[in-house]
Amino acid sequence: MNTSPTLWWDSGTGSICYIDQTLLPGREHVVRCRSVQRLARAIRRLEIRGAPALGVAGAFGVALSASLCRKQDPSLFHDQVGRDAELLRSTRPTAVNLGWGIDRVLDAMRDMRDIRAARAAAIDEAKKIFSEDTSCCHAIGDHGAALLPGTCTVLTHCNAGALACSSWGTALGVIRSAVQAGKQVNVIACETRPLLQGARLTAWELSRDGIPVTVITDSMAAHFMRTAKIDAVIVGADRITPDAVFNKIGTYMHAVCARHHRIPFYVAAPLSTFDLKRMADEVVIEERGSEEVAVIGNRTFVPPVAAIKNPAFDATPMELVTAIVTEKGVVRPPFTPEDLSRGRTK
Repeated sequence: MNTSPTLWWDSGTGSICYIDQTLLPGREHVVRCRSVQRLARAIRRLEIRGAPALGVAGAFGVALSASLCRKQDPSLFHDQVGRDAELLRSTRPTAVNLGWGIDRVLDAMRDMRDIRAARAAAIDEAKKIFSEDTSCCHAIGDHGAALLPGTCTVLTHCNAGALACSSWGTALGVIRSAVQAGKQVNVIACETRPLLQGARLTAWELSRDGIPVTVITDSMAAHFMRTAKIDAVIVGADRITPDAVFNKIGTYMHAVCARHHRIPFYVAAPLSTFDLKRMADEVVIEERGSEEVAVIGNRTFVPPVAAIKNPAFDATPMELVTAIVTEKGVVRPPFTPEDLSRGRTK
């Protein structure tokens, strides 16, 4: 099993290192990021993507800002770091982890008048978030693996693996932990239009680990649920409100189909992805550029006069979710904040 990090802090150079996901599977290229502006661009371009990864990247971004800022006055120093933090926060509006990671590091250095101590606190807190992410993914994997039969076929959508975290993964972490426990797991990966995160990233990760994976187009999922023995659908999440799970566009469709075919629909996500202060209709769904839908490679497939809609996420109503696997345990809707802290509901 490949356990190498996909996103990390290089203490020697004071830079953020990550695998550029836009180049996979053709090329595995590590970027060394040394500016907040470059990091913001990387997040917008989906060089870094996935809710837990965005939390780690946001944390590292604030640490990077603090390490690079040369303001001598503490007030000016904190103002600059705060502006950089808001630049990063503005890059992706739907995933809640990005702001969570940013705020944790800002809180760790808040009100520190000693700039050197503030820099050290920012880097220490960001590294702590990175370490927690790895432990969290392994815990999610262990809890989720217990839900799968000894021999099974699992359908997944988009990429909720090591690339979407800092290592191991959430939905793919469940699969990895199940395989590590000796279970025989076959994976059906939906391609995930328009940017093919399932075909490009999930298939790449599982192939590297020797886990059998078959890629299908998104529109084939219902057919395979009806004709093949699919034992479970497992996806990640970018935000979870009390009434819905926000994940890559197409997730809602798979949940509806899974309910019709009596297939359990599981969500794997850390507690940092929960947003219990908002309901689904209060969440902004990111609308991305039309070129992602219209253009494949060097060819344009949509007439210029045709309108294009490209929401990056959809909301799956909680009544379609069988269970949510967190680092604390398996929670079944409906749930309360106390249920989440205990990690188990009936």
